[in-house]
Amino acid sequence: MYKDISNIKLKRKEWEEKKLKPLVKKFPERKKFFKTTSGTEIKTIYTPEDNENLNYDNIGFPGEYPFTRGIHPNMYRGKLWTMRQYAGYLTAEESNRRYKYLLEQGITGLSIAFDLPTQVGYDSDHLLALGEVGKVGVPIDSLYDMEVLLKGIAIDKISTSMTINASAIVLLAMYLVIAKKQGVPFENLRGTIQNDILKEYVARGTYIFPVKPSMRLTTDIFEYCTKHVPKWNVISISGYHIREAGATAVQELAFTFANAIEYVKAAISKGLDVDDFAPHLSFFFNSHNNLFEEVAKFRAARRIWARIMKELFKAKNESSMMLRFHTQTAGSTLTAQQIDNNIIRVTIQTLAAVLGGTQSLHTNSRDEALSLPTEESVRIALRTQQIVAYESGVCDTVDPLAGSYYIESLTDEIEKKVFEYIEKIEKMGGAAKAIELGYIQREIADSAYKYQMEIEKRERIVVGVNKFTIDENTKRHILKVHGEAEEKQRDLLRKIKNERDNYMVSKALENLKKAAEGNENLMPYIINAVECYGTLGEICGVLREVFGEYKPSIVI
Repeated sequence: MYKDISNIKLKRKEWEEKKLKPLVKKFPERKKFFKTTSGTEIKTIYTPEDNENLNYDNIGFPGEYPFTRGIHPNMYRGKLWTMRQYAGYLTAEESNRRYKYLLEQGITGLSIAFDLPTQVGYDSDHLLALGEVGKVGVPIDSLYDMEVLLKGIAIDKISTSMTINASAIVLLAMYLVIAKKQGVPFENLRGTIQNDILKEYVARGTYIFPVKPSMRLTTDIFEYCTKHVPKWNVISISGYHIREAGATAVQELAFTFANAIEYVKAAISKGLDVDDFAPHLSFFFNSHNNLFEEVAKFRAARRIWARIMKELFKAKNESSMMLRFHTQTAGSTLTAQQIDNNIIRVTIQTLAAVLGGTQSLHTNSRDEALSLPTEESVRIALRTQQIVAYESGVCDTVDPLAGSYYIESLTDEIEKKVFEYIEKIEKMGGAAKAIELGYIQREIADSAYKYQMEIEKRERIVVGVNKFTIDENTKRHILKVHGEAEEKQRDLLRKIKNERDNYMVSKALENLKKAAEGNENLMPYIINAVECYGTLGEICGVLREVFGEYKPSIVI
């Protein structure tokens, strides 16, 4: 790309000897090594020699293969990313109020958080749900809760993201029945169901069934939506939770794409054509504190996925090769100490996501290290997105950091390291096998331990935690979820069960069980059970009976 590399090398060597070394000798640098979170050593400066083998075709133009610079030709000059704020707590009624507040404040997409019992397939009256109802999300026991949750919200006018995995097929069925009740054709629905069970086994833990039947449920959604809900994203393959568990930026991409390869293989083995379902695959990434590494990560991610789809799966449709992703700022970087510092962290992470070309973004709130966020904190988090979008100027041109010696070098380095991981995992037999062997879990645990040790040794500074600390007043206004909400939810569930047609419910569950014992797509049977107000716990209970439960292996 550059004709005078040899001359640049000579000049750089001369600069290092005459300028840099004397200065460093007089004023030593702050660290012996500067490095990214993935361990790549950062040089003092980057020059064309660091991009010596750079081929512009590998960068390309936005909207064209390999999509390094973005999936749309004009990116944010045409349409800004979807601004979502992940929300849900207490009850469906209270969560509906929060959604309407957020819509008034300017969000452009819904993002539903479900409580822990809902995520693992238990109704609010189950013994294991005690003390957890409505705590980290909204409880959804039956279709009635979903009706209340979405009351007054036109779901044909806004896209909806649902962060749910093991019980995803049940929640999607409820959403589709709501569409029917609102008179909205399925083909008009836009949104995403997370539906990424593999990462649950390694990073998050809200699994129910063993791997094989879980993959069946995932691909049942692929098949059903490809035929009936054509604008719906059938999965959001998540690196976010992998990163939150302690993975590096490189590991986040590598393990996410290894999982993605496993899903694509499973769908193809089910008889689906790659170009029919691949345009509806989406991803979910973390935006961490190291601004330049994160931007390079997002740019590399697009190129990696384009290559995987074209070279490994022989996709013909360009849309199959486009990496569409949602981003959330890094919850694990938020501190309980000096919580207003988190506003600055989130701003940096927002910039990284936008400079990296995200399609959708959630910004965390300053008080989330302590509790669910207050309305004031949520508003500040949303305003962070809006100020970056409308006041910073970073959206005025596409991929503004392209061509930076540092960014391009880092993008190439991340891509190389990710493919090394993917190749290793594929040699093991794929992501599911690597999870079974505990390989991915060990890699994440090792990285998490190393990161924490760096903080404890003060090799990595966290402002307000291991440096620049202050004495703080611990009495803060935080959002509290009270026990009365749990009791109210149980009373409501009891009422639903008493008033519904229990014969119809038992018949629907019996039909679902027979289908689960066979090979049919389970979505129609689950929709039928949902329509007669069969509960989430009852439906998942039938599937537990047929499929069994996943028992994690001990990783040493």
